[in-house]
Amino acid sequence: MPFHGYAALAKGKALEPYSFEPSPLGPTDVEVKITHCGVGHTDIHLIDNAWGNSRYPIVPGHEIVGEITAVGPGLQRLRPGQRVGIGYQANSCMECYRCIKGDENLCKKSVRTCVDRPGGFADSIRVSGHFVFPLPEALSSERAAPLLCGGVTVYSPLRHYGIVPSNRVGVIGVGGLGHLALQFASAFGCHVTAFSTTPEKQDEARRLGADQFICIHDNAAMAAATDSLDFILSTVDADLSWMQFVTMLRVDGKLCFVGVPSAPISIPAGLLLSARRSICGSLIGSRAMMHETLEFAARHAIEAQTETMPIAEVNAALEKVRRNRARYRMVLAL
Repeated sequence: MPFHGYAALAKGKALEPYSFEPSPLGPTDVEVKITHCGVGHTDIHLIDNAWGNSRYPIVPGHEIVGEITAVGPGLQRLRPGQRVGIGYQANSCMECYRCIKGDENLCKKSVRTCVDRPGGFADSIRVSGHFVFPLPEALSSERAAPLLCGGVTVYSPLRHYGIVPSNRVGVIGVGGLGHLALQFASAFGCHVTAFSTTPEKQDEARRLGADQFICIHDNAAMAAATDSLDFILSTVDADLSWMQFVTMLRVDGKLCFVGVPSAPISIPAGLLLSARRSICGSLIGSRAMMHETLEFAARHAIEAQTETMPIAEVNAALEKVRRNRARYRMVLAL
């Protein structure tokens, strides 16, 4: 029986109704009837083939919440009727050294939910059960959906790089990723500084957990932040004065990228040497980190700020994301 959804039939095209035959249900696969799916800038990039890896027709969507309708015979952990989430990763080889050490998200044979197979802008999906995650009861489906990619993307580097309550953390961007990063860093007990090009977001940033707000265009405030932060998480794809942010790092401080600027990053080695500073990055999160993200969010009442639209209005939702008018995550309801 075919699945039904919405697909871009060619680069940059509006999505159209689309039917497709799912892959056979393997021994450890799961079929999920989708109820909600987040809409993010990654979906825009895939529709536009901005990264050169899109194959058309493409069914976007990788922040998926739904109910299990079928489970392969080789899987004992999950059962029909469970409410679960699926993120950007649908499978990995489970055999390489990266998978064995628990870094499945970095597997070179990773299967991506909406690149290598149809994604979540559809009524159902089939993926490996190893990448299907039960949702805590405390998380609503609508507000949990963005945690499956955006949430784990900002939570994982905080954990991986050992952020502790005594750290002073900066978050660049108060948007789809940044508004979640502010909540997580605050829940870690850190002193949190939000950086944004939009001064009007100050009150919102403070409500989300920021102790301090700095407008990136305020030269005096930016200069005053020199040597004041232990960790800076950049959630934006804009090209900023990265050298200035590096000077804000204290000894052993890190500038971590989860957003991808369009231009190469150039930093004088002397700025790194002078205080043992470093530049790093992070890509989504492992299976263990996904479970932890969801449990932590449920325990600390961390949720995405969302606007929900019916899937029939998917192109209108995508347009809001394109124009940066989402506050802060669009979610499709089926």
